[in-house]
Amino acid sequence: MTEHQTATPAKAPTRRALPPLMTLTDRAAARLEKLYQTKNAGHLLRIAVSTKGCSGHAYDMSFVEQAGPGDEVVVDKGVTLLVDRKATLFLIGSVMDYEVKQLESGFTFTNPNEKGRCGCGESFHV
Repeated sequence: MTEHQTATPAKAPTRRALPPLMTLTDRAAARLEKLYQTKNAGHLLRIAVSTKGCSGHAYDMSFVEQAGPGDEVVVDKGVTLLVDRKATLFLIGSVMDYEVKQLESGFTFTNPNEKGRCGCGESFHV
């Protein structure tokens, strides 16, 4: 480099925003909001993946008072929920819905990481 040239600082590569860990449908957000306002007031839904069932993994949901040190905080449609850090790789890109059927109702997951489910639908494998 000569005395008339100046060093140009290297530009940091532009990082694109990461997609959300998971999203909620309008029905799931509305149901969670209702649960947060009634019997689970002051609590947050925490989603984990446990080892059980015919296919090896199952969704595990519980209400907790606060986030744990390893929990990821997900906010979608104005509703906050927690995801166990150990479950994040299983849940990336998932959509949580709330379905009401004739004999049952509950939260369901559309998970692009699932490779299959057991016959009863209680567990999945990746």
